[in-house]
Amino acid sequence: MMKHLMKPALAGALALGLSATAALAQEVTLRFQHFISPKGSVPAFFMEPWAEKVMAESNGRIKVELYPAMQLGGKPPALYDQIRDGVIDGGWALPAYTPGRFPEAEAFELPFMTSMSAEASSRAAWDFTQKYMGERFGDIKVLAVHVHGPGIIHKKGGPITSTADFNGLKLRGPSRQANKLLETLGATPVGMPVPAFPEALSKGVVDGGVIPWEIVPPLKVQELTDSHTEVAGDRALYNTFFIWGMNIDSYNALPDDLKAVIDANSGPEASAAAGAAMDKGDDIGEKVVRDRGNVVHTMDEATMAELRAIGEDLTQAWIEEMNAKGLDGAGMVADAQALVAKYSDN
Repeated sequence: MMKHLMKPALAGALALGLSATAALAQEVTLRFQHFISPKGSVPAFFMEPWAEKVMAESNGRIKVELYPAMQLGGKPPALYDQIRDGVIDGGWALPAYTPGRFPEAEAFELPFMTSMSAEASSRAAWDFTQKYMGERFGDIKVLAVHVHGPGIIHKKGGPITSTADFNGLKLRGPSRQANKLLETLGATPVGMPVPAFPEALSKGVVDGGVIPWEIVPPLKVQELTDSHTEVAGDRALYNTFFIWGMNIDSYNALPDDLKAVIDANSGPEASAAAGAAMDKGDDIGEKVVRDRGNVVHTMDEATMAELRAIGEDLTQAWIEEMNAKGLDGAGMVADAQALVAKYSDN
C-alpha cells in the first residue's frame, strides 16, 4: 500500500522539481532598437557593452538583440511609443523628437545648463529624472538617461566668429530649445532627427547644424562641412536628453532573478556609462576633424558674453512657460544647475 502511495508522491515531487528548474532556466530574447549607425558612440561604447554584460550576468538566459538604424521599422520620433506599446522590448529615445510631450526634460537642453562632461551631466540627469519625471515616464521602465557632450556648430564657408555670423543661416537643430536659441541668434532653425542631417547638408537644405563631435565621423559631417565652432568655458552651448528604456510588460514577464540582472544594469551607473560613451566618442570625433585639417574655432569672450546673456533670457522664458503649465520652472532650473555642479565641479 505504501509503495503505491509513494509512487504518485515521487512523481509529483519530480514534476515540481522539473517545473522549478524550467522556470530558473527560462531564456528570453529582448529586442532593442535605436536610430543611428552601430558605429555611433552610444551603440559601440554603451549599448553593445551593456547587452554583453546583461547576457553574461544572466548566464546566457537573456539574449539582447540590438537593431540599429530603425531596422525594425518606424521613424526615430516613434521610438518612445514603440517601447511603451511593446513593438520592441526596449530602445533609445529622444523626448526632443516629440516637442511638448516631456517638458521637464528640456531643463537639461537649456543653453549653458550642462557641463563639458557628458558622464557628469548624465549622473545629474538621472537624479533630476528621479525627482521630476517618474510619473512622466511611468509607462515604460527607464533603464538610464543621459546627455551628450558639448554641442558644436558645423557649417560650410568658415566658422562662426561673432553672433552676427548666425544671421541668415539655415541650421539643423535637434530640439525645441536648441531651435529657439538658433532663431534668437538670427538663424533659421531646421528641426530634424540626426540621421537626416548629412543628406540635408549635401542637398543644400541647410548650411550647417549643431551636433556633438562624437556623431561627426559616423555621419561623415567632416566631409560635408569645412568649419567647426565650439564655445569657450565650462558649460555647453546646448544639449539633448536621451532615454534608454524598456517595455514594462517585457520587464514584468521576467523571473525575479532576471529582473535583478536588468536592475543591476540600470540607474545612475548605467546613465554615467552612456554619458562616458559620448565623451569617448567626442575625443575620437574631434581628432578625425582636426586630422582632416578642417577649421576648428573657439568663440572669443565677447561673443561668449553675448551668448550667455541670450541663454539667460531663454532660460527665464522657459521658466515662465513651465510655470504657466503648472510646473515649477524655477525649481527645475535651480535643481538641474545644482546637480550639474555637484557632479561636474569637483
